[in-house]
Amino acid sequence: MRRFANDQLLTLAKLVVENALQPIVEVGTGAVFGYESLMRGHDRIGFDSPLDLLDQAAASGQLVSIEQMVASRALAKFATLPHFSDTTLFLNLDVRLIAQGDELLDSVLQHLRLANIPPSSVCFELSERFDNTSVPEFAGLVARLRKSGFKLAIDDFGVGHGEMKLLCDFPVDYVKIDRHFIAGLDGNPRKRHLVKNIVNFCHVLGVRVIAEGIETEAEFIACREFGVDLVQGWFIARPTTLMNELKPSFPHLQEIGKVRRSTQSLDEILIRRQIEHMPTVFEHEGIDSVFDLFRRNPRQSFFPVLNANGEPRGIINEFHLKEFIYQPFGRDLLKNKIYERSISHFVERAPIVGLDADAERLMSIFANMDGSDCVILTENMRYAGVVSAASLIRIINEKQLKTAQDQNPLTGLPGNRAIRDLMQDFARDGDDSRFFCYCDFDHFKPFNDHYGFQSGDHAISLFAALLRRYFFAEGDFLGHVGGDDFFIGLRDWSREELTEILDRLLSDFHDDVIELYSEEDRNTGRIHGQDRHGRDREFPLMRCSIGVLELPRGLVIDDVNRVSAEIAELKKKAKSSDSGLVIDVYLGR
Repeated sequence: MRRFANDQLLTLAKLVVENALQPIVEVGTGAVFGYESLMRGHDRIGFDSPLDLLDQAAASGQLVSIEQMVASRALAKFATLPHFSDTTLFLNLDVRLIAQGDELLDSVLQHLRLANIPPSSVCFELSERFDNTSVPEFAGLVARLRKSGFKLAIDDFGVGHGEMKLLCDFPVDYVKIDRHFIAGLDGNPRKRHLVKNIVNFCHVLGVRVIAEGIETEAEFIACREFGVDLVQGWFIARPTTLMNELKPSFPHLQEIGKVRRSTQSLDEILIRRQIEHMPTVFEHEGIDSVFDLFRRNPRQSFFPVLNANGEPRGIINEFHLKEFIYQPFGRDLLKNKIYERSISHFVERAPIVGLDADAERLMSIFANMDGSDCVILTENMRYAGVVSAASLIRIINEKQLKTAQDQNPLTGLPGNRAIRDLMQDFARDGDDSRFFCYCDFDHFKPFNDHYGFQSGDHAISLFAALLRRYFFAEGDFLGHVGGDDFFIGLRDWSREELTEILDRLLSDFHDDVIELYSEEDRNTGRIHGQDRHGRDREFPLMRCSIGVLELPRGLVIDDVNRVSAEIAELKKKAKSSDSGLVIDVYLGR
């Protein structure tokens, strides 16, 4: 069959090859962002994989014809989707087609015109099986793709050729992290470090990140927590050739591994307050629209540029146009169709981050992006506004003020908001083992009633001083929940080290606080008082109990309420124990 196919490969392929579509989904909402077109039916003419068929087509000089056929059928199928205007079709571009790229591109553009699909609804995936950048015609093809309005993605990022060079030198929209780095991501510290860093530097460059090959719920949760923008894989949906099996969204993904927030985070509140809803231009518009914007907004030096789908592509700065504005006939030259200078020629990349990012991350992006005018913010992958450097400084200052207001005035330790944020951050980052320690005094109320609130405040201050004595490293977190309740957040400690330190803390507190009692009460070992229900009874002398919950390395949790409930149970066990200390491991039950 394969020998026969060498001569009539295109004819046979037309009979049996089909296009399957696999959804690419927004991590935050579960909405379908786009579909990757995948070849199916190759096995019917004796090929083990689509790559084998394409290799044979290249060897027999039929690759361009087959890729034109596959692309045209994918576009035709895509055009039948009721929601295609809001989604993106991802097409693979074989490096061996680059030399004939104009021919393929002409064919695709013709089909787009007939189907009334904007080029920004198509993203070409640059395969890294070979080094794209080594092909002489590559730079010219990329320039034409961008000028035409197409989007670009680097496929199989991390296992191919010249990826960093491609990302550095060319205007890429998406990076697709290869399945190798996603498989078992939730339990592999090295992979987590790599994925987090890939996401961070891509966002600084204004590139969105797609995780390929998601096969488990744990992999999906880990990708979401590391800031991945889009996901695809069998856990979401398998490729299908049947159009009626394609869904516009997977809303259940929002709920996986977490409870929907009833309130926004402090960072998001502050960022939304400072966001600038700046006017935008579309990259397919004429250059006149930019001049008109600058004329109507004379104090503004740049504007965000969007594609036809409302996704940010970067910014256009006035200094890009000055050399034409101040030259005789400069504007006429820009408008000249022969000269062909459109908005897309002047787009400058800018950092792109979701609205749910924290303020420190935005500040880090500014610090690492030389000459950046702004950070573009998105909501559900669409343009939401920008924050400038001045806006970000206001956000950071206001956050610091809010944090200071949240501190306990007696101990100077952070309060409940900071404690919850710390727990959320720790729970989402499984690179190290983490410990959440809840400290609560036993029999504090009768002591406070008997000796007065000043003695009660003294006991609280004593404990806070002991906490600072034993937990002083940069990564140690101390919080004051309120009254006689405290919180300790630690990472990368061993259980043995922590047990030893907490035993010493409890012992020292007992030795210090007993001196606050009268000699008579110390001798009897108890005082008379009323319980919380107003009943008279005898109470032992005050001590502290600590319930400790360990989150083992590799465990990633989004719903911090589950963790809080577990800590509350441990605190009860600690209070009823002889030592006052109970440590348990949370396994995500």
